[in-house]
Amino acid sequence: MLSNNVNVKDEEEKNTDAQVQMMDVATMDAVRYHGPDQQLVLEKVPVPEIGPDDVLVEVKAAALCHTELHFVDGTLNLGVAHLPITMGHEVVGIVSKCGANVSKDRIGERVIVYYYVGCAKTNCRWCVDGQEQICPSLKAEYGFISDGGLANYISALSRNAVSLPDNIRFEDAAPIGCGVTTAVHCAKLANVKENDWVVVYGTNGVGLGLIQLLKNKYKSRVIAISRSADKLKKANELGADAVVDGTDTNAVGPAVREIIGGGDGADVIFECVGHRETMDACVGWAGILGRRGRLVLVGYHAGVEHEFRCHPIPLIVYEQSIIGSVGATLDDLKEAVALVSSGQVKTVVDSVVPLSQFQEGLDKIKNCACVGKIVCVV
Repeated sequence: MLSNNVNVKDEEEKNTDAQVQMMDVATMDAVRYHGPDQQLVLEKVPVPEIGPDDVLVEVKAAALCHTELHFVDGTLNLGVAHLPITMGHEVVGIVSKCGANVSKDRIGERVIVYYYVGCAKTNCRWCVDGQEQICPSLKAEYGFISDGGLANYISALSRNAVSLPDNIRFEDAAPIGCGVTTAVHCAKLANVKENDWVVVYGTNGVGLGLIQLLKNKYKSRVIAISRSADKLKKANELGADAVVDGTDTNAVGPAVREIIGGGDGADVIFECVGHRETMDACVGWAGILGRRGRLVLVGYHAGVEHEFRCHPIPLIVYEQSIIGSVGATLDDLKEAVALVSSGQVKTVVDSVVPLSQFQEGLDKIKNCACVGKIVCVV
């Protein structure tokens, strides 16, 4: 379903101090990761403690991401020493408790959680520049190397709890945390320009956000590629100028070049799939990418069979660029929230399930059986 921005102030009462005092439960439910090649499990764990600069957020909704599957299959083996940890990095909720250094005025505030915490050292060029998603010494990364929000509560730095406008429902807001922010970030890295021909290869969470962002903010011409007829239909609804069936990857390049006309390739490609055959379709003499084109790699999969490969000659002759994009900055998240609040981008939610049914949601993602995000309500 396509989200609609409505005023939800009357639907979701903010917590009162009295309600907060009642929140003295010892344990909570959490989706836990015990290591690669092990299934995620729902367990009872202690409610997280908070430090002086933290807030405790009562989780209202958390979106599931393909990232959780990458942990399970070993693609993302980050070598976390303190396993198990709680999964979930697309999290929204209500501030229920504040640390000593945080204003109690934040209690009851609707928030969305930014999941990176950089080292914040003055000699870290990345943190100083606000690019903490590539800080080499992360202090925390909620849902990756530290406890996330597929749970009843999450502890986060106060600065990481970004105010969420009242006109976005929690279920619709959760996908902003990764799906929309990733789109905002990678579009900046690609230096997208007005009237560029832009291909979005892979149309689910990030891809559907990208289509809207490219059309409504950048005024680009967008071609969406997917093997799913339902996803291509949704891409059309969201404003794609053209769609291409990606079932036969050998036919994708010629189809895109025919749409663009004159045999030219795309100015920008956002590769959101990460399979060998989809990446192969982007590059080379007959690939989708055109002269001085920018290929942005967003998706990935495990195994040498999905490693990126390309002979350098076409890249050199066409003066093409290959760019990697990971996560987003705190400012990207704030921009993404503003875009959704204003209606320029709408999150697409396939279904909403209780936290106890998280595995059913992950199975739908694994089987490519959803159009948009699956959101767990807590």
